[in-house]
Amino acid sequence: MEGFLSVHLHQVLPCTEERSFSKCDHSQSKTRTSTRRGEIMLRRVSTALWTYRSTILIVLTPLLLLPLPLVSRTKEAQCAFVLLLMAVYWVTEVIPLSMTAMLPAILFPSFGIMKSSNVAKEYFKDFHFLLVGVICLATSIEKWGLHHRIALKLVSMVGVNPAWLMLGFMSGCALLSMWVQNTSAVAMVMPIVEAVLQQILKAKELGCGGNVNPNLQLDETSISSHTVKETVSNDKKPDVPSEDLSGVEVQPQIDPAQATACVPAAVSGNKQDLMLCKAMCLGITYSSNIGGISTLPGTSPNLIFSEYLNQIYPECNAINFGNWLLMCLPISLIMLLLTWVWLYWLFLGSDFSFLWRCKGERSQKEEAAQRVIEEEYRSLGAMRPQEIFTGLMFLLMVLLWLTRSPGFMPGWASLFPHHPGFITDATVALMLGLVFFIVPAYGPDRKYEALISWEEFQASMPWKVALLVGGGFALAGGAEESGLSLWVAELLTPLGDLPVLATITVACIIVTTLTEVASNAATITIFLPILSPLAEAIHVNPLYVLIPTTLCTSFSFLLPVSNPPNAVVFSYGYISIMDMVKAGIGVNVIGLLTVLLAVATWGVPLFSLDSYPDWAPVLPGFNSTRP
Repeated sequence: MEGFLSVHLHQVLPCTEERSFSKCDHSQSKTRTSTRRGEIMLRRVSTALWTYRSTILIVLTPLLLLPLPLVSRTKEAQCAFVLLLMAVYWVTEVIPLSMTAMLPAILFPSFGIMKSSNVAKEYFKDFHFLLVGVICLATSIEKWGLHHRIALKLVSMVGVNPAWLMLGFMSGCALLSMWVQNTSAVAMVMPIVEAVLQQILKAKELGCGGNVNPNLQLDETSISSHTVKETVSNDKKPDVPSEDLSGVEVQPQIDPAQATACVPAAVSGNKQDLMLCKAMCLGITYSSNIGGISTLPGTSPNLIFSEYLNQIYPECNAINFGNWLLMCLPISLIMLLLTWVWLYWLFLGSDFSFLWRCKGERSQKEEAAQRVIEEEYRSLGAMRPQEIFTGLMFLLMVLLWLTRSPGFMPGWASLFPHHPGFITDATVALMLGLVFFIVPAYGPDRKYEALISWEEFQASMPWKVALLVGGGFALAGGAEESGLSLWVAELLTPLGDLPVLATITVACIIVTTLTEVASNAATITIFLPILSPLAEAIHVNPLYVLIPTTLCTSFSFLLPVSNPPNAVVFSYGYISIMDMVKAGIGVNVIGLLTVLLAVATWGVPLFSLDSYPDWAPVLPGFNSTRP
């Protein structure tokens, strides 16, 4: 009996254990299946959210801001709603910048802030005529190749030592960007730089495609791997953004996000050669931004600031081409030299003995660089009549700008005493720009053709920037009409207890940080209506606050997406993002300190920054802080 029971138990227990194990396995399998399904569902949801993130942000932003005009039914709150909505859209760029700029034309009449006809008037100002004239000149310079001659001549003057060569290219690019768009200046100079680098590194293949270019001719095909399309764009793309006031959309064949994986053959040299490539390329992109700030038409933030000043403070005549050049040219020179030293120290070492070394025998690399520069300059031949005329028109435009109203003496504008203030820099630019459409490009033996055509001008004209700037003016007009500017000024009055220089420094740091991720034009358009009431609230000359912050808007040196010149250089594959970040931090510090030095020293007597001007309104209960 006991044996029977033991056998029976041995038969039953395994079955029970098997059933329990089977149930456990089935339960665990169901748990794993449900977990896997949950992960798949979560992944799909996250993918959908990421795919439609722009649409979600477009819809959520006005909904989150809607309590502002609903709770406080005042014109100030309604205008603040429009301002914040445009700021979010401009920074995130979920909608093209130019279309975001059209929102005041829709929302201001809807809220009863401004009539539609009055809003429309804000979208075309004196700024746009100046822009048209400058683009006419730039189109002729680029069409007839005057930029190549200028760049090669400057480089040949400084010599072929790597350090001096880098300074020569940086100087040439900075000089070009004073008069043409920053992206165009970089696109002009970089093919020459790459040709010189290829000779220095003795590489036979150019770019990732390995195209042989034994003659190193820098014609239109030499930049085929880095195509620059002369179209209008101000919208930042995920890979290659377009530039403020550039009129150029950069479309590299190499994805900047993968550029480091497709490095040109030249980079296969030793470490010192690679460091030279990095320093040279970064020097080009940084010098384009540095040169652009030195003239009013050099970059869009300068022009936006100038037109904003004319609109908000119509009696202010302090800002003109000559005064701006006197203020900002020293800033550009100091920044250019310090940036050159910084890049040399960062990538090439701390040996600066070349500064006092006498000229001796050139190395093999220097001879190679000298040959390619001489060959390129000889290939240009003698100056053509079109180049000579364009150069003369360029000099005439600068001369008329400088002498229109220099300040220390009567300018030629005083020849029209019955119409004071009627003639501006835009009048000069538009008058000379029209000449390029009239003067024939060739002699009588050929069919009549003007120096530039409308199609060529239209391809270079940054229409999107024109709309963006118009939106900024409309926003500023709405802020003044609704009383938002006065409300902000009263709110910021307690800041008068802080040292003025500290307030300006904080504003410059904020602007410099934001401009790394947002377009320069959008950044300055957002901050001008905020900073001018701030200056009035603390009873400080508005120029003391607006000039440094305007200049700092152009200091976008950290990332390839910060501005198009960075993206153009990055697409060549010589530098990485970390290279740009490390170098850009130093250049940002150099720029910030130089600007603060300028407004605290030679800017004071130039613009009377130490006194509150008569053309600025005096608010009741102001703090009497002085610079």
